[in-house]
Amino acid sequence: MLKSLGKKIFGTADEREIKRMRRLVDHINNIEPEFEKLTDDELKNKTVEFRERIEKGETLDDLLVEAFATVRETAKRLTGMRIYDVQLIGGMILHNGRIAEMKTGEGKTLMSTLPIYLNALTGKGVHVVTVNDYLAKRDRDTMGEIYDFLGLTSGVIIANITNEQRKRAYNADITYGTNNEFGFDYLRDNMVGELEDKVQRGHNYAIVDEIDSILIDEARTPLIISGAAEETTEWYNTFADVATRLKRSYKTEEIKDKKNTVIPDEDWEDYEVDEKSHTVTITDKGIKNVEKILKIDNLYSPENVELTHFLTQALKAKELFKLDRDYIINADGEVIIVDEFTGRLMEGRRYSDGLHQAIEAKEKLEVAGENQTLATITLQNYFRMYTKLSGMTGTAKTEEDEFKQIYKLRVIEVPTNKPVIRQDLADVIYMTKAAKYRAIARKIKELYTKGQPVLVGTASIQHSEDVSALLKKEKIPHEILNAKHHEREAEIVAQAGRYKTVTIATNMAGRGTDIKLGGDPESFALKVAEKGTDEYKEAYSAYARDCEENKKKVIEAGGLFILGTERHESRRIDNQLRGRAGRQGDPGTSEFYLSAEDDLMRLFGGDKLKSMMKFLKLDEDEEIRHKQITKVVENAQKRIESRNFSSRKSLIEYDDVNNTQREVIYTQRDQVLKNEELKELILSMMRETVEETVNSALVSEGHEEGEMNLLQDKFREIFDYELPENLRNEDKETIIDKVYGDLSERYNMKEQLIGEETFRRIERYIMLEVLDQKWRQHLKDLTELREGIRLRSYGQRNPIHDYKIVGFDIYNEMIDAIKRETSSFILKLRLREEEETANLKREEVKNVKYEHENIDENDGEFTETDRQEAVQQEVPLSRRERRELERKNKK
Repeated sequence: MLKSLGKKIFGTADEREIKRMRRLVDHINNIEPEFEKLTDDELKNKTVEFRERIEKGETLDDLLVEAFATVRETAKRLTGMRIYDVQLIGGMILHNGRIAEMKTGEGKTLMSTLPIYLNALTGKGVHVVTVNDYLAKRDRDTMGEIYDFLGLTSGVIIANITNEQRKRAYNADITYGTNNEFGFDYLRDNMVGELEDKVQRGHNYAIVDEIDSILIDEARTPLIISGAAEETTEWYNTFADVATRLKRSYKTEEIKDKKNTVIPDEDWEDYEVDEKSHTVTITDKGIKNVEKILKIDNLYSPENVELTHFLTQALKAKELFKLDRDYIINADGEVIIVDEFTGRLMEGRRYSDGLHQAIEAKEKLEVAGENQTLATITLQNYFRMYTKLSGMTGTAKTEEDEFKQIYKLRVIEVPTNKPVIRQDLADVIYMTKAAKYRAIARKIKELYTKGQPVLVGTASIQHSEDVSALLKKEKIPHEILNAKHHEREAEIVAQAGRYKTVTIATNMAGRGTDIKLGGDPESFALKVAEKGTDEYKEAYSAYARDCEENKKKVIEAGGLFILGTERHESRRIDNQLRGRAGRQGDPGTSEFYLSAEDDLMRLFGGDKLKSMMKFLKLDEDEEIRHKQITKVVENAQKRIESRNFSSRKSLIEYDDVNNTQREVIYTQRDQVLKNEELKELILSMMRETVEETVNSALVSEGHEEGEMNLLQDKFREIFDYELPENLRNEDKETIIDKVYGDLSERYNMKEQLIGEETFRRIERYIMLEVLDQKWRQHLKDLTELREGIRLRSYGQRNPIHDYKIVGFDIYNEMIDAIKRETSSFILKLRLREEEETANLKREEVKNVKYEHENIDENDGEFTETDRQEAVQQEVPLSRRERRELERKNKK
């Protein structure tokens, strides 16, 4: 009560924040006439002036008013668009490192140029993150005109460009690209063998467009770079066949025998499916059937433990992943994932953990080999690396708690430039899907007849095809936009607001193109001529008149009508669909059609609703329209959103453990690439390896003979070093000092003989090989640990806590192994005896080899195979090599 009263008197936190920003808006408006008087050259020189002022100590906040005024005036001269006051407020929110929630059609792309320009003045780079390559290129091309005019450089990162192009784009003041490209470039940068091959130059400031789609929806899937692992493809085909022979248990139905007595499902079915939690559980009966099919005694015996993984993935592929909803099969016979939130194809992405292979086997396609993780990071941890992070979207308030907890980002709702007059009608509910689709067809026909444009939102490709089939039967012309018809996306969306136009779209999240009532003249003109030409201007002028006339007819018909064919799991996706109507004060209507058989309704109370409708003896084609039912649906969505948040939170908690370790490894990798104190680093590794070896072997007070023999064996294995007899009775410190001294002397001798520059290159190469190989193995170990440790929750233990403890132990073992193998490899290097030492060129690392019979004389690369197969045996320096070393020392 008091809280509500306080809001009425003082306003919400958002309103108070915006009130403060309006004062700055007033300043910008007050100086606008001064900037209008500036010549083009004077306006361009503002960038030079601002940068000079930054060098003298002024902050970006000090420059905000003038910088925003500069961008506003530039945009007005170049594009003919004057930035609204609410857009200035949105720009301030982004500059302050927050999320600006702005309705569709409020001009987020143009608004973002304000904080982009201001923050790019530092020269540290601004990354603008979009949901797909098309939007990244489009936004850079359209807004790049403003940056070029003001003397800033801009670039774009899209798929299939060269490393040089990437480096140029990252070195620009402003870089546009997709979240995946930015993330994968970061991972690839930490796999390079040469420092100059890195493309990114730091993580200063990022603006994320459709931030809820990228940092919430896509954050459930980590970014993974993988390489080939051992072949196990035959098992996927085997278990795809097994899955088809197993029966699903339907707990919601009662199965009766001839005597009409109830038989529990699990007594006669093989597995259960929980669609809410997206899991499949094999029953005891199912286990016996699998053992019978595979002709094995015990599915859960140690030698068969891997088979349970193949079984689980095969059943998931069968029950939880559907063709034309979760994936499609392209013309080349490849399984392509469909983004559940945007309906777009995710080319190049594969389901992890063998699920993709299980789907390929289910669809009787060629099963690709399994992959091993080489590098991975979650989107959450990637974007948390930025010094300042902000974002914009039309729908973020529903996820504000998650943004605060995970990213420490606050969401501020920006008022619209004009009041929203769209009508949002209550949901319409039918008993069956068939009745719902008949009603949808009737409604679309009615709207089409009166000329009102309709945007039909569906949740899957299959549903969009079903609606399309209904409209074809009714002979209603329409456009269809889904993952199978994405080539003309921008054109279809841009013209969806024309008179008598029906458009069917699979999810509208992140489409990035406005639906303008009457159509978009620019889209029409671009078909005729290239932008900027006289022919284009003439065409644009003609189409602009046509679109204006068309708009008047559309407004008379009621504006754009949004028809949702079902509710999505997330309220945000529904809100994004609704938000397509009513832009900039336009009229419009939204309405959702549901049935008790829809997935959401079926999983969350659809049976009760169906029973109630039957009890009331409602006809199948009779509708129920009640706000209480809409509320029930939204509560179901909230429960799913809460569950999905828990899933993402669990992912980040696990990855936080990995992240700390990843940062240490990547920092050390950079140190190696830069040759920073490399010698000191390797000598310290040798020292620590000697200490660890001595301390682990000598545990008793008196150094028993067995312990000394063990120590000798270890030194031979690691360094091929013979422990002097006179050290056997010395204390640990004396042994450590002596052994380390001998190894250091050997190390220095090799360095002098080979030459410092070449030796550093060899060390760097070996260190990177060992580091990368151990890190890859560590990622595999952590994946296996995570899979197994989840079972501990059944024993009332916290799996995350246990994961941290065990993961830390595994990490320490990896670090010890890196130190041990690096120092061992370097000390076992020898020169090829057939080469004259004096003729060794420092840049030719290929002349320094392991002694191994399989080494290709023409291949100087030190490969992983070489490392694993090399005979780790020291060959003493020859007399000739010793004489050469003595001669160099005398000089």
